[in-house]
Amino acid sequence: MPNMSPTKVPMPQQDPNVRNKNFEEVATGYTDEMAMEEATRCINCKNRPCMTGCPVNVPIPGFIEQVAAGNFEKAYEIITSENALPAICGRVCPQENQCEGKCIRGIKGESVSIGRLERFVADYHMAHGEKAELNIEKNGKRVAVVGSGPAGITCAGELAKKGYDVTIFEALHKAGGVLSYGIPEFRLPKSLVAKELENITDLGVDLETNVVIGRSLTVDDLFARGFDAVFLGTGAGLPNFLRIPGENLLGVYSANEFLTRVNLMKGYKKGEVPTPVKVGKRVAVVGAGNVAMDAARTAKRLGAEKVYIVYRRGAEEVPARKEEVEHAKEEGVIFKLLNNPVEIHGEDGWVTGIEVVAQELGEPDASGRRRPQPIEGSNTILPVETVVIAIGQSPNPLIRQTTEGLETQKWGGIIVNEETGESTREHVYAGGDVVTGAATVILAMGAGKKAAKAIDESLKEM
Repeated sequence: MPNMSPTKVPMPQQDPNVRNKNFEEVATGYTDEMAMEEATRCINCKNRPCMTGCPVNVPIPGFIEQVAAGNFEKAYEIITSENALPAICGRVCPQENQCEGKCIRGIKGESVSIGRLERFVADYHMAHGEKAELNIEKNGKRVAVVGSGPAGITCAGELAKKGYDVTIFEALHKAGGVLSYGIPEFRLPKSLVAKELENITDLGVDLETNVVIGRSLTVDDLFARGFDAVFLGTGAGLPNFLRIPGENLLGVYSANEFLTRVNLMKGYKKGEVPTPVKVGKRVAVVGAGNVAMDAARTAKRLGAEKVYIVYRRGAEEVPARKEEVEHAKEEGVIFKLLNNPVEIHGEDGWVTGIEVVAQELGEPDASGRRRPQPIEGSNTILPVETVVIAIGQSPNPLIRQTTEGLETQKWGGIIVNEETGESTREHVYAGGDVVTGAATVILAMGAGKKAAKAIDESLKEM
């Protein structure tokens, strides 16, 4: 009989006043018994609506059934038949808006904790599983994948399984894309990212770092080197700014730079690394998405006494995941909602404060959210030494500027066929944030899978 408890098995985690001073993972994971108990909450319904919410089509009821029976390795086999990065997806996917959001159990209680179970299974395999023997027959075709983030990794893995010789070109010195530089250690340990990447290279995928496509090499150079197709999964790494006075002051970071210096370059290890990150006692993070939450929670861990989220809309409009908002509040982050920055103040070139004007919400705008409107005469200055701008990112223009025949949106996103990822340039495909703008890891993975399928179908005909 299914376990009809209306609530999920709670996830063990560090105490907020302990974890906000370290970079260790917040959630410590289910035990075997916890995972099996949570898995029995799945009623294995016939329609399986959870699967329709998964961008990579993981057979969710099937793997959960195996967890309930204690067959954790079989569960891993089922997940990885469709998802190459389960340890990552189990931690950072917005399950509440995808698989769990469609779970029948969520109608009269909490949904089955699909994400936590996926994480458990992946972690169990890493600790206890053995590597499968691979026997992949090569087909003689070569594909270049540009970018080693979620879209690129997924596309490369799918093609390698089909016998293609795949080379991933990564601009930075370390692979992983946003998984390595964008998501903090306390949410996604980098050792896990490295292990998931190892699973891809074990398939025979080659990886070349420190290669900036559009500068070191062009897309045309890749074809000249004998690649039959190119997949662009370069993400959206160009930060957007407020364009207000004072953004050029010392102490102002884009969230991209701030998180990269901490996550990739280990800037939190003061005295141990050549690139430490300086934060003052008071920090303002502008924006309220997942990246803003990451930046604010990171600032707390770097020693800031007061960290503010400054957001021009209200609590209902906050775009970050509910869990991330709750964790930020538990860790002491202060939310200054309905406040919009108008100027960053400074002395001797350094930030001293951020001027905000209070807002009230009017009619909904094109995004469907109520439009913020300034309240005249409500300006105040929030004393801070550091400002982090986290209001979104756009694709880097290098590839579109150096690739003839590649059409893009006005904001820089590459135009593709949504079903195949095929661009306007023959044999060039793209997917992930470079097409959609900043989105989620799992959506980028879904785009990588679609493109791999289309590339395979196209090259088979050659």
